[in-house]
Amino acid sequence: MRNLRWLAALPFLGILIGPFFLNRVEPFVLGLPLLLAWLVFCVIGTSAVMAVIYLTDPQNRSPEDPR
Repeated sequence: MRNLRWLAALPFLGILIGPFFLNRVEPFVLGLPLLLAWLVFCVIGTSAVMAVIYLTDPQNRSPEDPR
Protein backbone atom coordinates (compact mmCIF):
# COMPACT_ATOMS: atom_id res chain seq x y z
CA MET A 1 0.00 0.00 0.00
CA ARG A 2 2.78 2.37 0.84
CA ASN A 3 4.07 2.23 -2.73
CA LEU A 4 0.69 3.10 -4.21
CA ARG A 5 0.65 6.45 -2.44
CA TRP A 6 3.45 7.58 -4.74
CA LEU A 7 0.90 7.46 -7.55
CA ALA A 8 -0.51 10.72 -6.18
CA ALA A 9 2.62 12.49 -7.39
CA LEU A 10 1.99 11.62 -11.05
CA PRO A 11 -0.83 14.13 -11.74
CA PHE A 12 1.09 16.81 -9.84
CA LEU A 13 4.15 16.19 -11.98
CA GLY A 14 1.99 16.16 -15.10
CA ILE A 15 0.56 19.58 -14.28
CA LEU A 16 3.95 20.94 -13.22
CA ILE A 17 6.13 19.61 -16.05
CA GLY A 18 3.61 19.21 -18.87
CA PRO A 19 3.37 22.89 -19.87
CA PHE A 20 7.09 23.02 -20.63
CA PHE A 21 6.63 20.44 -23.39
CA LEU A 22 3.03 20.96 -24.50
CA ASN A 23 2.73 24.76 -24.71
CA ARG A 24 1.24 24.95 -28.23
CA VAL A 25 -2.11 25.88 -29.61
CA GLU A 26 -2.22 23.17 -32.24
CA PRO A 27 -3.07 20.31 -32.40
CA PHE A 28 -6.55 20.46 -30.97
CA VAL A 29 -7.74 17.65 -28.72
CA LEU A 30 -11.53 17.45 -28.38
CA GLY A 31 -11.71 21.06 -29.54
CA LEU A 32 -9.28 22.30 -26.88
CA PRO A 33 -5.72 23.51 -27.38
CA LEU A 34 -3.17 20.85 -26.51
CA LEU A 35 -2.07 22.39 -23.19
CA LEU A 36 -5.61 22.93 -21.93
CA ALA A 37 -6.59 19.37 -22.88
CA TRP A 38 -3.49 18.08 -21.06
CA LEU A 39 -4.40 19.97 -17.88
CA VAL A 40 -8.00 18.72 -18.02
CA PHE A 41 -6.79 15.13 -18.41
CA CYS A 42 -4.40 15.61 -15.48
CA VAL A 43 -7.25 16.81 -13.26
CA ILE A 44 -9.41 13.83 -14.30
CA GLY A 45 -6.39 11.56 -13.78
CA THR A 46 -6.02 12.95 -10.26
CA SER A 47 -9.52 11.73 -9.43
CA ALA A 48 -8.79 8.31 -10.90
CA VAL A 49 -5.50 7.97 -8.99
CA MET A 50 -7.11 9.04 -5.71
CA ALA A 51 -9.90 6.49 -6.27
CA VAL A 52 -7.34 3.71 -6.79
CA ILE A 53 -5.44 4.73 -3.66
CA TYR A 54 -8.66 4.86 -1.64
CA LEU A 55 -9.88 1.46 -2.84
CA THR A 56 -6.57 -0.27 -2.13
CA ASP A 57 -6.09 1.25 1.32
CA PRO A 58 -6.72 -1.46 3.95
CA GLN A 59 -7.85 1.11 6.55
CA ASN A 60 -10.92 1.90 4.44
CA ARG A 61 -12.30 -1.63 4.57
CA SER A 62 -15.16 -2.26 6.92
CA PRO A 63 -14.97 -5.26 9.23
CA GLU A 64 -16.97 -8.34 8.24
CA ASP A 65 -18.66 -8.66 11.65
CA PRO A 66 -19.71 -5.32 13.23
CA ARG A 67 -19.85 -6.81 16.75
